[in-house]
Amino acid sequence: MSLFTVKTRVYSGADSLTWLRTLHGKKIWIVCDGFLAGSPNLKMVTDNIHEDNTVGLFSDIIPDPPVATVAAGIEAMSAIQPDVVIGFGGGSALDSAKAIIFFGRKLGIMVENFVAIPTTSGTGSEVTSASVISDPASRIKYPLFDDSLYPDIALLEPRLVLSVPPAVTANTGLDVLTHALEAYVAKGATDFTDALAEKAAQLVISFLPVVYRDGNELEARTRMHNASTLAGIAFSQAGLGMNHAIAHQLGGQLHIPHGLANALLLCHVIRFNSRDLAVRAKYARLSKLCGLANFQSADEYCVASLITHLHNLMKQVNVADNLSALNITREQVTTAENAMITAALQDACLSTNPVTVSDTDIRAILRAII
Repeated sequence: MSLFTVKTRVYSGADSLTWLRTLHGKKIWIVCDGFLAGSPNLKMVTDNIHEDNTVGLFSDIIPDPPVATVAAGIEAMSAIQPDVVIGFGGGSALDSAKAIIFFGRKLGIMVENFVAIPTTSGTGSEVTSASVISDPASRIKYPLFDDSLYPDIALLEPRLVLSVPPAVTANTGLDVLTHALEAYVAKGATDFTDALAEKAAQLVISFLPVVYRDGNELEARTRMHNASTLAGIAFSQAGLGMNHAIAHQLGGQLHIPHGLANALLLCHVIRFNSRDLAVRAKYARLSKLCGLANFQSADEYCVASLITHLHNLMKQVNVADNLSALNITREQVTTAENAMITAALQDACLSTNPVTVSDTDIRAILRAII
């Protein structure tokens, strides 16, 4: 028996922030990074909050949020005791807000509503039960999974992503595509998650090149924002896999941005998983549905076509396909290799990979991306 549930109410489109106008007499606490704290985007949010509410701000969020940031956030939240928490930003801000609320509740801090407002089209964190927190001392990223991490409300305002730079647009867009592709073949995949993953993949393949070329294309930004959420729902239900298990280590050990780390691995992981004929057939179906191969083509050809298109897409959006292009040396990789392999094998995402993975397999992929 399988279960499919969407615990988050999703409001999408250019007027979605107006939901905030329903809040009255509340203590509202916004969690974001320092850059967003001084940006016009924050004003776009606060302009929709009535004056009869009290608004506080926690802007200490940094990329790959460490345990210390979460601890500081819990202390700040304890002092305010907010009714509503708004996670505002990219994956780091949303994941931090989730972790702060999760551990805060264990200390007796009750929050009525958790609202997620993403400012990148990438992580899907606004609709997932996952949060990734880093431990700088061990250089390990720890994914936390719990149903209580689901935001109550997600507001998908596409105007908030118009200012995202091309490089970030590319990395986060490829993160969306990785979510869709991993969820599609994950052990927990169902007809319901497949439908979401298929649509998300189609949207990214169609619209990522558009928003990369012209970030002000509101319709394309809207579709990418929707794709991110669709893929987020899919992987939150179906699981992820080897791609993310290794990407977490590339981020923790070599400080590679998460979306970029996923992109570096994606074609190699597809090739590895396709050794299984059933998995190959699913990749082939997705390739056909995305218009990359015709429906009479053999599975092997369809998968090859998918991989070729992904390589070309990465070139279109100027994303590196190897670590050397990022000025990361073979010595750096081999020095951290054993630690990355050990952590990847213990990563929760690996448990839903459709094919059994060994340390030798991970080592081969790490060396292939140098």
